[in-house]
Order: sequence, then structure tokens, then C-alpha cells
Amino acid sequence: MGLTCILAEFNPLGPIQSETVFTLPLGKWHVAVSNHMFMIAVASILMLIWLPLAVRRRRLVPIGLPNLVEAVCVYLREQMAMPYLKEHTDRYISFVWTIFFFVLSLNLLGMIPFEHFIFLLTGQKNHFGGAATANIWVTGALSAITFVMIHVSGVRQQGLWHYIVNFAPRVPWVLMPLIYFIEIISSLVKQVALAIRLFANMLAGHVSSATILGLILIFKSYTVAGASVTLVVALSLLDVLIAFLQAYIFAFLSTLFIGFAIAPEH
Repeated sequence: MGLTCILAEFNPLGPIQSETVFTLPLGKWHVAVSNHMFMIAVASILMLIWLPLAVRRRRLVPIGLPNLVEAVCVYLREQMAMPYLKEHTDRYISFVWTIFFFVLSLNLLGMIPFEHFIFLLTGQKNHFGGAATANIWVTGALSAITFVMIHVSGVRQQGLWHYIVNFAPRVPWVLMPLIYFIEIISSLVKQVALAIRLFANMLAGHVSSATILGLILIFKSYTVAGASVTLVVALSLLDVLIAFLQAYIFAFLSTLFIGFAIAPEH
């Protein structure tokens, strides 16, 4: 009976569920602010603070955090963006840097159990914190922003008419409606895949860690507890790598799609 109750109450999706933390009154409406919305605001504020601080002190040889930020920015520009954006790199690199650091900030903040820290300090149950990038609506919004950026860049570079003409490969006119339909579906599928890739990877990491920790409650064994904690620590280190990797992949694919949009041959 006790094990049944534990299994009924245990929810491995708890760490990534969207919960309302407070509401904002706006006239006649009350806007519910979820924990994921709160984490997005925290990530945005942190980026507005620590990135300018990291690049404020200019030295011939930067050290510490400025050195890390500069190394990442140079690598993204020289090794990732330039091969695809070529002479247009400087026009779009600010977007690439922004999307990379924003996704990375959300990924890393999602690994910090803010709600547990607040509970230990206040004794009050709360829902502050959470993995925003494990929410398909958040990754979908990021993908939608990239979608708009891709097509706006294509129209800006080629002009509206030439962008529409070059949107699909040259084929006999009889096949043109079909080819344009396929290309439109393909462009939408790319963005859906971009959102799902980030969402699925971050979701899997958090659910795996929660499930392994849940084994402690089920078996109530010191041996299982030790093995579970050790495995979760190892998975957490792996999750840090995955956080960087998924941010890089999201930025890389966004760069790749923009490169295709601004090149007439694509």
C-alpha cells in the first residue's frame, strides 16, 4: 500500500511542468506568470547584466570571464557563421550570438533547483525555477523568431520578388505549384524540428534525473540511494555539456537556414 502511494504521488515530469507563480493585474485582465516565463525574464536580465560586464574591460589579453566570452564569440563568428554567411556575417552575427547565449542561459538556469533553495530558506512551497527549454511552447517561440528572421533576411537581401522566385528550384512550369508547396512545407518542418530537438533533449535530461532520484523513494535503500546520487551527479555533468551543445546546435541551424535564405542559388 505504501509503495502504491509513493508511485501515485511520484511524478518525474514535476521538475519541468509549467506552474503559475503569480499574476499581474493589467486593467480588467490578470496575466498569469508561469515559472518558465519567470525563468525567461531571469535569463534576459542576467544577459543584460553579465554580458556587458564581461566585455566592458578591454585588455590586450583578456582573462577570466571576458576571455571566455570573447573566445566563444570569436569561435561562433569565425568557425560557425562565416562559412555560411560569408560577407554578410557581421550583419547577422549579433542575432546568432544572442540566440546562442539566450538558449544557453535558459539551459543552465534550468539545472538550478531554485524552488528547493527557496523552500529551505523560507519553508514555503513554491514553483520558482524550472527548465524553460523543456517546454515546447518556449522552444516553439524561439523557433518562430528564427523563422521570421530567416525570411526577413532573405527578403532583405534579395528583394521580395526575387526571394519568391528563388524560393524553389527551377523546374518545368507544370511542376512549379507542387515544388512550391513542398518547399513551404519543408520550411515549416525545419522550424518544427528545430523546436522539438531542443525541447526533447532538455526534457529527456530532466526526466531521467528525476526518475533516477525517485528510485530512492521506491526502494528506500542506502545502496540504491548512493548509486542514484552518484549517477545523477554524473548525468548533471553530462547535462552541462548538453546545455552547451544544444545551444550551439540551435544557433548553428539558425545560421545555416539564414545562409540558405540570403543566397539566391538556394
